[in-house]
Amino acid sequence: MPQPFYITTPIYYVNDVPHVGHAYTTIAADVQARWHRLLGHEVFFLTGLDEHGQKVQQAAAKAGISPQEHCDRLTLQFQTLWQKLGISNDGFIRTTDARHQAVVQRFLQELYDNQLIYRAEYTGWYCTFDERFWTEKDVNDGRCPDCQRPVEQLSESNYFFRMSQFQQRLLDHLEANPTFIRPESRRNEVAGFLQKPLEDLSISRPKSRLSWGIELPFDADYVTYVWFDALVNYMSALEYLPSQPSVERLWPATVHLVGKDILTTHAVYWSTMLMALEVPLPHTIFAHGWWTVDGEKMSKSRGNVLDPHAMVDQFGTDAFRYFLLREVPFGQDGDFAFESFIGRINSDLANGLGNLLSRTITLIQRFSDGNVPAPVASASTELETELQTTAESLLHDHLPTHLRSDRIAFNRALEAIWGLVQLGNQYIDKTAPWVLAKDPACSARLQTVLFHAAETLRFLCLATYPFMPDTAREMARQLGLPYNFSQALLKDPIAWGDGGSGTTVVKGKALFPRVDAPATPSPAQPQAGASASSPTDENSRINIQDFQKVELKVAKILTAERVPKSNKLLKLQVDLGTEQRQIVAGIGKKYGPEDVVGKTIVVVANLKPAKLMGVESQGMVLAAGDEDVEGLVTFKDVDPQPGTKVK
Repeated sequence: MPQPFYITTPIYYVNDVPHVGHAYTTIAADVQARWHRLLGHEVFFLTGLDEHGQKVQQAAAKAGISPQEHCDRLTLQFQTLWQKLGISNDGFIRTTDARHQAVVQRFLQELYDNQLIYRAEYTGWYCTFDERFWTEKDVNDGRCPDCQRPVEQLSESNYFFRMSQFQQRLLDHLEANPTFIRPESRRNEVAGFLQKPLEDLSISRPKSRLSWGIELPFDADYVTYVWFDALVNYMSALEYLPSQPSVERLWPATVHLVGKDILTTHAVYWSTMLMALEVPLPHTIFAHGWWTVDGEKMSKSRGNVLDPHAMVDQFGTDAFRYFLLREVPFGQDGDFAFESFIGRINSDLANGLGNLLSRTITLIQRFSDGNVPAPVASASTELETELQTTAESLLHDHLPTHLRSDRIAFNRALEAIWGLVQLGNQYIDKTAPWVLAKDPACSARLQTVLFHAAETLRFLCLATYPFMPDTAREMARQLGLPYNFSQALLKDPIAWGDGGSGTTVVKGKALFPRVDAPATPSPAQPQAGASASSPTDENSRINIQDFQKVELKVAKILTAERVPKSNKLLKLQVDLGTEQRQIVAGIGKKYGPEDVVGKTIVVVANLKPAKLMGVESQGMVLAAGDEDVEGLVTFKDVDPQPGTKVK
């Protein structure tokens, strides 16, 4: 039996309503959980709420209600949103659960008994928002180094955890386990943090200042620090939330998903707490980036806080899930531009996947009495072989690689899926079944084409399920596939041709109706009445929707050779991450073949194939210059992975 897959989100602080950051982490965890269930793994997916601390106490007081009532109200909002987003969590923990509190007190007592918690007088700078003390060297101009809010100086007696004792042990663990902190940039941050002396951690607050918390088992005048309380949830939940509670079976966690702002608390505080308790550390802590909106940080004062409830109500759950996971590499910061969101819906979802399903169902109903035909035995064409190879490698190679919990790359996984979507649409365009249907002699060929189109969608149905579960279910329904996605459908390899023929298709509603472009132009677009001195002719300007049709991607040149009888053209083989392409580029006067091999460049990836000097070109490279090429567009300070989107 494989090790159970145990994945967690942070438990979210209930001082305010859920926002897009909460949704992002939870959707990401849901994709991982659904994928591993398809593979037949035992999965436990935990999320929940952090309900103690000063901010909760203050928010409740401001609302004129008790802290518990405040928590209960916000709990309902989080649970309602998770239901809207299709979150399939197995456990939902609240730190006000009596059983959780009992575990926290047990851990505190154990550390105290082992003399790893001590009492001392302390004077320091306190940030109410982050609920933590800072030293003099940390504070800059009277402000918290994390949130930049004003701090106040406090002197009080508190209990401290001997975190400093575990600094070298944690450094050694980090060195011995390269995938413990991901992505690599975050691992480097933690390693840098641990190069400085690690101080002991204050783990108590006097009840005279804060009463809303878990009482210390060895001193009734104090409650525990909110982070010590919150972090313990990852283990306490295993004692009572799974259908078969078992810490031994489920711990250590496979992956903790966290935002980059709480990486230190997880990588350092939590890790040293576990070391002190002599408990194994989680396999991976994966920190993702933040979301901005149209290039600006979200804030209530700016009025640009993205409400996931409203986004789902207006555009649908799966469109929202798709955009968050496709737009940026997981681990990097992302920008939620409304125009980009609409562009993704219309191009990728409506014109891509939705169109492929709709036209396939229509063709089968029109030319095969609504039943998926069996292919007629004959040699497969080159395009059909490519379809089969692409589909099988998608499920058995690309998705397992990109969805590994220590190298999560949702955008790369979705790019691979949409590579098959694009290939499926190209297949229908090139085979033209509506033309085949006019010639009785082509009947066998028509059946084969319809089968391959349906088989492409069968693979896409399985591949899209973790990301867009409602979409996958609807595709399966329309295709007549008897899939129960709660079962381990990918436990055994899926082979092309194993299923699908003979099923009856059912025409349904469009998966993703096109969305009209917003009436209000983007702030980055020229406004009406712009200066007449603008150097650009108004008639030649394009809008943001036109630009978004151009798909720019990072590519690496693998090989290069001159095109015969041309001193200008080079034939390039480039790596686009999920595929290799041949591109003919007019750069031969500036570069020889040996000059460009290994270069990381930018290409137009969705250009229709064309022939130059009789050689097919499947894209275009970007270069500077008017009449003559002056230089390729390359990267100086970074080396992005092939297939990365350029925007």
